[in-house]
Amino acid sequence: MSARRPSRPRARAGRDVTGTELELEVGPVAHGGHCVARTEGEGRVVFVRHALPGERVLARVTEGTEESSFWRADAVRVLRADADRVEPACPVARPGLCGGCDFQHVALPRQRVLKAEVVAEQLRRLAGLDVTAGTDVVVEPVPGDTGDGTDTGDAAGGGGAGLRWRTRTRFAVDAEGRPGLHVHRSHAVVPLDDCPISAPGVVGSGVLGARWGNVEAVEVAAGSDGGPPLAVALPSAGRHAHLPKLPGASLAVRTADGVHRVSGRTWVGERVAAGGREHAFRVSGAGFWQGHRAAPGVLAEAVLEAAAPRPGESALDLYAGAGLFTAVLAAAVGEQGSVLAVEGEERAVRDARRSLHGAPQVELWAGAVEESLADEELAGRSVDVVVLDPPRAGAGRDVVTGVAGLRPRAVVYVACDPAALARDVATFAQHGYRLDGLRAFDLFPQTAHVECVARLVPA
Repeated sequence: MSARRPSRPRARAGRDVTGTELELEVGPVAHGGHCVARTEGEGRVVFVRHALPGERVLARVTEGTEESSFWRADAVRVLRADADRVEPACPVARPGLCGGCDFQHVALPRQRVLKAEVVAEQLRRLAGLDVTAGTDVVVEPVPGDTGDGTDTGDAAGGGGAGLRWRTRTRFAVDAEGRPGLHVHRSHAVVPLDDCPISAPGVVGSGVLGARWGNVEAVEVAAGSDGGPPLAVALPSAGRHAHLPKLPGASLAVRTADGVHRVSGRTWVGERVAAGGREHAFRVSGAGFWQGHRAAPGVLAEAVLEAAAPRPGESALDLYAGAGLFTAVLAAAVGEQGSVLAVEGEERAVRDARRSLHGAPQVELWAGAVEESLADEELAGRSVDVVVLDPPRAGAGRDVVTGVAGLRPRAVVYVACDPAALARDVATFAQHGYRLDGLRAFDLFPQTAHVECVARLVPA
């Protein structure tokens, strides 16, 4: 019997219409950083970036064929502008250039309105909930980012109006060794000498002014402990990296077998005030940590409010990372209580172990969350509160089923993607848990992303 031939990728049917220009009336905002429009006459859906609902624009198609069910396009000229349109702070936050920011052309308060509409729409469509933006769903600003004229600080010095907030930035490197960010939905790199949403420590690291040989990306992390920022280079496959000197930053290289020090230290320090206490953490090799400078404290307080952990209770922290929520839960339940933290990345578990070594009520498990929930030892425990902060794709059916099977009195779900959250809320409902509260935070100003903290309780 002969082996089956591998299938070939299907070519896109129909004539490519990329570059075609259309006059469009722009409709509502949609999940993903674009607005929905329809072509006149035919009524084909067009997802338009760099536009605002209610505007009339000249849009240039960036993806699509005559047979496509929808097209993608950029608004290259505004024929009728919305009152909330502003000039982008970054010279490359424009059609055909950097794809890092979705909403730099939108006034900051309106950005939050658009994000609330997206969250509400996803909860209605995917979770079947009767919620309305502006009443049930409000996206809250965080300190320094209101954009209403009350911001403190300035862009160059450390914040205000949705700029200089990002303490973690991954820069791609082009063929000439210049760091930058990708064009939207493209591998092309736009070289940068500044990134206005990146924190002063990231930009001041010297990464953007350097040249990198045989490196495909550089991850930069600026901690909050006053120490130097950390740049971690990712060499091109099978190549030896040629690295610059960075007098103002630590430098490391990440390979398949770990993060290797070049100069300085291979971690950054973080300090977070929450629950009336300050907590110290170390995060190795530019590992995961909340990107916005205010996010760790804001989210930790929101989690404590939603979970309301009591002294002596048992808590479970899933996708625990470096232990941010583990630390505040441990302080709340005290040494008479217990916190079990589960994290799949070994490096993050080691970081959490260093940061939490003085908390005897904390137990750390290294492993996949799905497998840990199926462990007989965990299944036999009494759990009062579960906190989970899954990756962008969400927790998924198996994890939700496992969490619900523990019958905690409260589940607090931290989500960076409203569609994934809505799908998981629908699954929780099938297992007898209802959405009892939701807070949304603008932790990603100038982009379409939004962070939610949802509380679920037995129905």
